[in-house]
Amino acid sequence: MPMTTLPHRPWLTGSDREKMSAGIGNWEGFNASPYSFHDILAAAQRWESRLKGVTKPWLCWNVDAHWSVLQQLMIREVGWTPVVGFDPRVGPPPLVPGAVLIDFNEDFGFGTMYPHFPLDYAFAYSERLAFWHADLLMPIKQLQGYADRFAGLADGEMMAVEPRPSVRQRLKEPHTLRYWELIGCTTRGASRSNFDNGCGWWLCFYLHPNCPGDAERKKRTRMYWDCGVGIRYWHKVLGGKLLTIPEKDVDAGHFTRMRRKNYIAASVDDWRRDLSKELSANFPLGQVCEQFGLGRLYAQAMELVTVQCPATRSG
Repeated sequence: MPMTTLPHRPWLTGSDREKMSAGIGNWEGFNASPYSFHDILAAAQRWESRLKGVTKPWLCWNVDAHWSVLQQLMIREVGWTPVVGFDPRVGPPPLVPGAVLIDFNEDFGFGTMYPHFPLDYAFAYSERLAFWHADLLMPIKQLQGYADRFAGLADGEMMAVEPRPSVRQRLKEPHTLRYWELIGCTTRGASRSNFDNGCGWWLCFYLHPNCPGDAERKKRTRMYWDCGVGIRYWHKVLGGKLLTIPEKDVDAGHFTRMRRKNYIAASVDDWRRDLSKELSANFPLGQVCEQFGLGRLYAQAMELVTVQCPATRSG
């Protein structure tokens, strides 16, 4: 691919493309918005105030109330504090005692928002920040192991998932290799280093305003557009300190449409995707919890959701 040619990005279509794609953590959309990273840093001062006294924050993203409450209970079970953000199309979920709700979109009003948006600015509001996908579950014993490893990270280190590369990626498309934010943890030093070097989780990291110079930007333009490419670049090329979690270790609990032939999609697979319409419809939470020995927490989650949202029913 010539350096001057940007890859095709099919999600950037329609009149609302900038408004919608900016909030998912996409530099191409965000740079077309009326905001800059200075506005995010200003908003992060409010986020930091919400986390005063919280030493082990764990970002949970609500796309489905039942899944969110269960994840909150799991995080609390392993000694961390759930920090709950949400897709603005869905709204905030019920909260477990001790959880902290933050509307990361309050200052921006984007049509949608992914956890990538605040994740890249963790350095501005927390000493360390654990995170995971809204569609990831696992046994508590396994989660406790990750929680302990996250707590032991030195400043400047981070952890993230390394997906299994396909044969095509290894042989013909090494520029598409990336890390996943499926589960992991960042520290203030690692997050700041990514920001200062123009890397991070956001899509199209080669358009990061902190990219150091035109020559470097041309080099990065040859890289893939997807999220996590910048994190891998920071690690592999710039020498960032990152510990990888093999995808195979968490794949059983990743309830995604990928590699699932019988998955029923209820929305398009781009920035307009609405996971709230698909997650419980494809993966009934009660059955999923039986798989991982989460029956007790599932019962608690259903009770909390019923009390706080009586009209909400579990799938």
